[in-house]
Amino acid sequence: MAEPTVDYAAVFQALPGAVALVTPQLIFADANPEFVRLRRLPREQIIGRFLPEDNLENNSAEPLLLRVLASLRRAVETGEQSFVELQRLEAEDREQPGVWHERYFNVTNIPVFGADGRVTLLLHRLEDVTELIRAREVALTLQEAMLPAPRPIGRHPAAVRYRPAAEALNVAGDWYDLVELPGDRIAVAVGDVVGHGLSAAGVMGQLRSALTAASVVPEGPARALEVLGQYARTVDGAENTTVATAFVDWENDTITYSSAGHPPPALLRPDGTVEFLDRATDPPLAARPQHGPRTQAVASFRADAVLVLYTDGLIERRGEDIDTGLARLADSLVRHRADPCEALADAVLGDLLPSGDAADDTALVVVRL
Repeated sequence: MAEPTVDYAAVFQALPGAVALVTPQLIFADANPEFVRLRRLPREQIIGRFLPEDNLENNSAEPLLLRVLASLRRAVETGEQSFVELQRLEAEDREQPGVWHERYFNVTNIPVFGADGRVTLLLHRLEDVTELIRAREVALTLQEAMLPAPRPIGRHPAAVRYRPAAEALNVAGDWYDLVELPGDRIAVAVGDVVGHGLSAAGVMGQLRSALTAASVVPEGPARALEVLGQYARTVDGAENTTVATAFVDWENDTITYSSAGHPPPALLRPDGTVEFLDRATDPPLAARPQHGPRTQAVASFRADAVLVLYTDGLIERRGEDIDTGLARLADSLVRHRADPCEALADAVLGDLLPSGDAADDTALVVVRL
């Protein structure tokens, strides 16, 4: 049976995404209807033009154009795909002249090789992700609304931070909480729901509220996590959530803590040593076939120590052992141990997430003891 004849030119024109063909000399050779529509220029004003002369209509386009040019040249020189991610551009409203709107684009440049193995064309793809970014901003606003606002906890200084992942278009389920308890005590907690999106954020809100209520019982953090674990079994999407919680008691200078599969809290002592509180770790919530009791442990502290709880986005990196991330955190805490809580929280984020390009969401709580 003869193979069917494929009209690749027709396929190119019918592609739902915005794509163009660019020569290695950066001349537009072809463009499909979606690319023409997205560029808001007649086809004859695109084809045959030198790309740097392709005016994007406003000053905000110049940095984007420079990045696109660099990406195209990189694809020609290396013969490999090159990406320009999440670029912001101001675009004028066609129906309201003088009104400008933010647009966000991903740009992909893919080399096309000739029979001699050399790059003959570049497949230049524009992806308008404006609506995804707007949806994410709405989701982040909702998520932040479910987290407690920064506020003093009794007479003890504390700082909280939440940083969303840079590369994800969905929110995640990281959370933090600080709860005043009877006497000179507080409960501190961080947690991480598996998954992303509004569903994960909704589960996060339910679990955070449930743990806040469970923390006021007098039995301690292990019992609070037991109650939370029972509740998690009734909430879709709550299984395998990790949580760490610590009850700080200034009357006895002790920290009683318990962890459900979460990275260990860090205790920075006044002498500059760091202890990771890892002697009371059980499986994540609803991960065991049968519900059971959880463990807790006690650590003592001296005045001016610092307690730090965080989610795994702060320390974990792809292809890297977790001990490396813990060592990086300990080093940062030691170097900035004299800083006030707010400055210390910023310094830790700056050291461990220097470019702000975390692959996962990060929650951080810093309490000066």
